[in-house]
Amino acid sequence: MSKRVGLSIDTLRYYEQIGLLVDITRNESGHRCYDEDDLKWLDLLICLRTTGMSISDMQRFAELLRVGDESVRERIELLQKHRQHMLQMIAEIETKLAVVDGKIGHYEAKEKRLWNER
Repeated sequence: MSKRVGLSIDTLRYYEQIGLLVDITRNESGHRCYDEDDLKWLDLLICLRTTGMSISDMQRFAELLRVGDESVRERIELLQKHRQHMLQMIAEIETKLAVVDGKIGHYEAKEKRLWNER
């Protein structure tokens, strides 16, 4: 399973210990058995984590989800906050990309000059 979702076994265990994964069934050998709902949830957790959401915010989101419909507004606000963070990250990456593009242009021009001098 860890290979399928791209998380280590230790990470899956950690997520279970901190309450991000709950009610995971086990087979007779004691191995965890993840169903489709678990996989969808893991996909969301991976998305949130790889885009910079803190573990504590992920835990808060999981808690709110377990509360049910009365926490929908709080879940929206948490995801909107994370979306803003993602947009800031994109802007920072675009700025850095422009710097790298500028360097590429500089070295391509230099390379062209060097070839023309030969």
